[in-house]
Amino acid sequence: MLTILGFVMIATFLVLIMMKKMSPMAALVLIPALFCVLVGQGAHLGDYVVKGIGDLAPTAAMLMFAIIYFGVMIDVGLFDPIVRGILRFCKADPMRIVVGTAVLAAVVSLDGDGSTTFMITVSAMYPLYRRLKMSLVVMTGVAATANGVMNTLPWGGPTARVATALKLDAGEVFVPMIPALACGMAAVLALAYVLGRRERKRLGVLTLGTADADEPAQVLVTAGGGAPGAGTAATTAGGAGDAPGAPDEGFQGLDPRRATLRPRLYWFNAALTLALLTLLILQTLPIPVLFLLGAALALTVNFPRMTDQKARIAAHAENVLNVSGMVFAAAVFTGVLTGTGMVDHMAHWLVGNIPDALGPHMGLVTGILSVPLTYLMSNDGFYFGIVPILAEAGAAHGIAPVEIARASLVGQPLHMSSPLVPAVFVLIGMAKVEFGDHTKFTIKWAALTSLVILCAGLLFGIV
Repeated sequence: MLTILGFVMIATFLVLIMMKKMSPMAALVLIPALFCVLVGQGAHLGDYVVKGIGDLAPTAAMLMFAIIYFGVMIDVGLFDPIVRGILRFCKADPMRIVVGTAVLAAVVSLDGDGSTTFMITVSAMYPLYRRLKMSLVVMTGVAATANGVMNTLPWGGPTARVATALKLDAGEVFVPMIPALACGMAAVLALAYVLGRRERKRLGVLTLGTADADEPAQVLVTAGGGAPGAGTAATTAGGAGDAPGAPDEGFQGLDPRRATLRPRLYWFNAALTLALLTLLILQTLPIPVLFLLGAALALTVNFPRMTDQKARIAAHAENVLNVSGMVFAAAVFTGVLTGTGMVDHMAHWLVGNIPDALGPHMGLVTGILSVPLTYLMSNDGFYFGIVPILAEAGAAHGIAPVEIARASLVGQPLHMSSPLVPAVFVLIGMAKVEFGDHTKFTIKWAALTSLVILCAGLLFGIV
């Protein structure tokens, strides 16, 4: 009975969030609470939730302070010179422009927010694509795939989710994956080079006028003029002007002379970020502690006045609340699934139906399944609903949960073009590309990138 109820609970969760009948946060709380009562363990619901919250608190802290840290770095202008440098590198060469799109999307993805990444990337590169009459689906496809690879960062979402679902340390999952993810990023750059050469062959190397060359220097745009990531898809999807390269009516750039810029502290912020990432990779301290210290130091040095610090925290509060709230809501789902014994019963059933020949290769099986499943369902559904079952099945064959966790990240390049990802509608809306065209163009390249990561993971013995 627990096996059937477990699968019904997961299916109910997936159907409701995929049909948008409930928000993921509400579904993560209400559905398991209901099924906890149905299995006759409603009296223990509080114990399951409290234990789950205690287990997930470090992950929530990491996400909260990572969002604040990278939000502040965008506010103070750390990435502005990088964007301007990429634009200067691109010139009017279609090949350079496509490669620059991939590099820019990858760099800006460090903030962990897909919507912000796409707003910055499209706003910087869109005028060049329009003026040179380049294919806009090339831009959206390359940006989405690059962001998908970088989305595996511990503060990006999927790594935190799988670490939460399997009660693992995010650094333990992510750090060994770096070589495979580097291969995935190299595949994206190679793809950008090939697509750029194709565009160069079609268009040739063109010339931009002086006025045109100056306009893209206004970067780091957001909808509604708030802090990066604070806008909505509805406002960023405003119509573009009829003239090639005309700025979209909905675009509102952050002033290059905005009050939050700290040019005198640029090298301090760069060194702080480099040190933070280095310590993260070396795992000198737990990731939540590193980002907590980094965010506190970045705020104190860049914004000594209390009122300014409060304003920066408030500017990123929406992202912080959404992400950390999701983690704590997941405590109910994972707590009930584990506490009631449903996950154990489902795993035993699944193990009994997996051919013995595939049992020792559950990492490979998980990696392959992650490509279509993360496209057809949300990250919440996959990592909280499916991966725990695969991990239990793998454990029965001697596969460590951390290997299953790493393998489950393989499908992220394709996931970022899923219709279940709100950020993709920001991307295609700003680029004025039809979703069907974007999907038709991107799906094969993104799936290929996922397979490159999987093969690299097998080659390096990570998966």
